[in-house]
Amino acid sequence: MITAPTAQRNIITVTQLNRATSQLLAEHFFSVLVEGELSNMAQPSSGHIYFTLKDANAQVRCAMFHTQQHRLGFKPENGKRVVVKAQVSLYEPRGDYQLIVEQIEEAGDGALRRDFDALKLKLSGQGLFDATHKQSLPVLPNAVGVITSPSGAAIRDILAVLRRRFAAIPVIIYPVAVQGDNAKHDIARAIATANRLKQCEVIILGRGGGSLEDLWAFNEELVARAIYASEIPIISAVGHETDVTIADFVADLRAATPSAAAEHASPDQQYWLSRFQALELRLQQHLQRKLNQKQQALDWLSQRLQQQHPGQKLARNAHRLNELENRLKHAMRGGLRQRAGMVEAKSAALWQYNPALTISSHQQRQDYLRQRLIAAMAHKLEQCKQRLLNSGQTLQAVSPLATLNRGYALVIRPDSGAVIRSGGQLKPGDKVQTRLAHGSFTSEVKAISRD
Repeated sequence: MITAPTAQRNIITVTQLNRATSQLLAEHFFSVLVEGELSNMAQPSSGHIYFTLKDANAQVRCAMFHTQQHRLGFKPENGKRVVVKAQVSLYEPRGDYQLIVEQIEEAGDGALRRDFDALKLKLSGQGLFDATHKQSLPVLPNAVGVITSPSGAAIRDILAVLRRRFAAIPVIIYPVAVQGDNAKHDIARAIATANRLKQCEVIILGRGGGSLEDLWAFNEELVARAIYASEIPIISAVGHETDVTIADFVADLRAATPSAAAEHASPDQQYWLSRFQALELRLQQHLQRKLNQKQQALDWLSQRLQQQHPGQKLARNAHRLNELENRLKHAMRGGLRQRAGMVEAKSAALWQYNPALTISSHQQRQDYLRQRLIAAMAHKLEQCKQRLLNSGQTLQAVSPLATLNRGYALVIRPDSGAVIRSGGQLKPGDKVQTRLAHGSFTSEVKAISRD
């Protein structure tokens, strides 16, 4: 092997190599965002922070100078997942490349969880979570409002449950985005719209499961205050049972899932419907057992028929098979008639509880009582008239006017109206007024007799 002379080869020093590499890294990686897990945290007396950023397969050393640490919004600790904004550089003396970090922020759920806790503490202090503000759900709502995505699995689950439990209740859907920057505005507007239109008496607010970031629209203060201001009771049904949002704390009721929210919003199914379903299931099971038994018997007879090939035995077995088939049909028809009779009997028993019959009975009772009231009032009025007539006659009998009609007169003093009953009350020259049955006259006393 022939080696070229030293003057003809481009030989550089280690320092030159590291410096060129450092310049190359600085030019191509001036500012990068890197996500990873913090480890090997160290903060010497200089105030700088040194740590390692790693993932499952690699790691890189990092340094953050104390002049940049005012940008930290949290305390960095080993094991936390973060996103760093940094410049890639090379530490020339050792030939190690590193990240010079300008900013660190929590990655994923860490930052969101911090914001969640801060808003929860704020709203709790303002009374938005107080039980005294919670409204009761209507027993039988005239309509159920649903605020969710029109294309998600949650709306299908809610509609399926409402249809199963009480299909007669109307469902009003207020379609909104449940994820993204505009979701909180859509949700708040939908709540305000439902309260303004007053088309429903209870609202289900929810969506399917997801990460904390996916559910973040329901952790916004705008949505929390819209729920708090709602005059219509709101059931929060966000995510799965383990997911908890700010909306759950403010809502009048928190349901574990959208399906559970539909259970809370709708009344229970009638007892007899459940009973009929149970009877139907029992009938189906009974028929299936009968069919299975007959099928087994048929299979067994078929095997015997194959084993006994002679034509005469084959004919007898065929006749027996037809007989068994007829008996099976007869038994099935009898069983069906029996079950149909049971259904009719249960329907008749259920009909006895029809409120229309009770209403008719109460209507007849009301008509009867009204007639009695009218008769009693007429009788009472007649009694009052008779008492008034008797009282008038009695009053007329003792009236002084009646005495005057018999020829007597009433003598009174014209100035005071006092009745003169004795001559001792008068003296000659007094003026007196004499009242007759018809009219009166005034006279002067000339003389007084003591008789």
